[in-house]
Amino acid sequence: MFNKNIKLVIAGLIIAYAVYQFIEGNIGNGIFLILLSSIFIFLYFRNEFILLAFLRMRKQDMTGTEKWLLKIKNPESSLTTKQQGYYNYLFGIIFSQKNLTQAEKYFRKALKLGLNMDYDVAMAKLSLAGIAMQKRRKREATTLLQEAKKLDKNNMLTDQIKMMQQQMKKI
Repeated sequence: MFNKNIKLVIAGLIIAYAVYQFIEGNIGNGIFLILLSSIFIFLYFRNEFILLAFLRMRKQDMTGTEKWLLKIKNPESSLTTKQQGYYNYLFGIIFSQKNLTQAEKYFRKALKLGLNMDYDVAMAKLSLAGIAMQKRRKREATTLLQEAKKLDKNNMLTDQIKMMQQQMKKI
């Protein structure tokens, strides 16, 4: 909706006006303005369109997810580095059902930009291993599978990793 820097400027202006309200003796107005500025600070660190795209992803609505992601016009200026990573991660998940070459490009870019959660990194590497396996690159797929196995600390992906290792034996 807004550029990431504009969000910080708006938050700064609201905080400045809140301080003015405190000085004037309007404590209630100042507290409300501080709470209002916290919304803009939160949206600096968590982009609203990415949050809405994740909500669509939870409902398995890939077209809705893509629709929300396409509303971000210029990801380099609108998003922080980690948000750009998740932007590419979501596009990688979307394109993994349509076009494997583009999905691989998005997953690699997401890993390069960085993801916050180890589970997300493990999922991206597992998806890259599946793409490499389908393209008959067994060595790359095995290394990506081992990295995904190390990152999966909660054992949420063990079934998928075991299934992929069984499929690797057939290649």
